[in-house]
Amino acid sequence: RAIAMSVSHSSKLNKLVREQYMRLPQDGLVQVTYVWIDGSGEGVRCKSRTLDKEPKSIEDVPEWNFDGSSTAQAEGSNSDMFLVPVCMFRDPFCLDPNKLVLCEVLKYNRKPAETNLRHTCKKVMDLVKDSHPWFGMEQEYTLLGINGHPYGWPDNGFPGPQGPYYCGVGADKVYGRDIVESHYKACLYAGVKICGTNAEVMPSQWEFQVGPCEGIEMGDHLWMARFILHRVCEDFGVVATLDPKPMTGNWNGAGCHTNYSTEEMRREGGLKHIEAAIEKLSKRHDYHICVYDPRGGRDNSRRLTGHHETSNIFEFSAGVANRGASIRIPRQVGQDGCGYFEDRRPAANCDPYAVTEAIMRTTVLNETGVETKDYADH
Repeated sequence: RAIAMSVSHSSKLNKLVREQYMRLPQDGLVQVTYVWIDGSGEGVRCKSRTLDKEPKSIEDVPEWNFDGSSTAQAEGSNSDMFLVPVCMFRDPFCLDPNKLVLCEVLKYNRKPAETNLRHTCKKVMDLVKDSHPWFGMEQEYTLLGINGHPYGWPDNGFPGPQGPYYCGVGADKVYGRDIVESHYKACLYAGVKICGTNAEVMPSQWEFQVGPCEGIEMGDHLWMARFILHRVCEDFGVVATLDPKPMTGNWNGAGCHTNYSTEEMRREGGLKHIEAAIEKLSKRHDYHICVYDPRGGRDNSRRLTGHHETSNIFEFSAGVANRGASIRIPRQVGQDGCGYFEDRRPAANCDPYAVTEAIMRTTVLNETGVETKDYADH
C-alpha cells in the first residue's frame, strides 16, 4: 500500500494501450522534441513538433519559440523566446526516426536568456580548444516518491544507517534499480555519452557518469542525460531530485564531481601541469563556489560541511585519493605521473556549462579574482 501511494497517478495508466499507438507508422514524418533549460536554471522543459523529413544534422532543425512568461524567463507583455537548436539526439521514448534536440534560449532581442549559460561557455571553449579539455561529470541524484519522501524509505522513520547501500545489491539495500537501468539504456540509445552508474551511499540515491566529453559537449550531454532521467522517472511515477542535501542529518548529500584534464596533463609528466592547475584553483576558491550551484553557493553550504565525504565550503584543500578534499588526485594518477583530477565541489544541481567554463577560465585562461573577463570582442 505504501508503494502504491508513493507513485503518480499517470504512471498507473495502461502502458500496453499506449504501445498500440506507438507502433503506428509515421509515413516519413518525424517528431522532434525541443528541450531547454527554464528560468530556474535547474528545470528542463520540452515541446514537440512535426518535421516532414528526418533531420540529418542540427542545421536541419529549424528555430522555434515558446512562452517565456510561463517558464520564469519573460514578462507576459513580451513573452516570446527563441529556441535555437544546438545538439541532436535519437529519441528513446518515441524511437527512430524521431529526435530530441537540446536548445539554447534567446530573448526577444536575440540576446541569451539569463539561464542560458551555454552561450558564454561556448565562447570560452572555442578559445581554449587547442588545449583539448576533457571532462567527465558524476551526476548524483535521489529518487523521491510523489509525496516528496525518499523512495523506498519507511513511511514513518528511517532506514538503517549508511553502510550497506553504496554499490549495494538486494531488495533491502537498493531502491529503484528499474529506473536506473532504464535510464542507462535510454541514454545509450539516444547517443548520450553515459559511461557508468552505481548506487550511492544514501539509500535511494544513485549516480550516473557522463564522459569523457571535450569542451562544450560536456554540458550538452549532461543536460540531455538529466532530461532523459526526468522523463524515465515520469513513466515510473517517481521524482528524481538534484537537491544537494535532500535529507538533513547523518546522510550523504549529492554532488556532481567533475573530472578534468587537458592534453598536456594526459601526457607523460603531466602531473606538474595538474599541480599547477590546482594551485590556480586554490587562489580562486570563492569564485568557483559561487558558480558551482544555481544560488551562488547557498545550496552547497548545506552539503559542503567537511563531513559525509565533502570538504568544508570555506576552505580549499587537495590531496591524493582524499574524498574529503576540494580536489582529489586519483591514486593511479599519482603513480602514473599524468592523467586528470577531480573537483569534488560542484553541487548535484550545478549547471555543467557554468562549472566547465569556470574551470577553463581559471586553469587555462589564467583569470584571477571573482570577476570574469568578457571575451565577446576578441
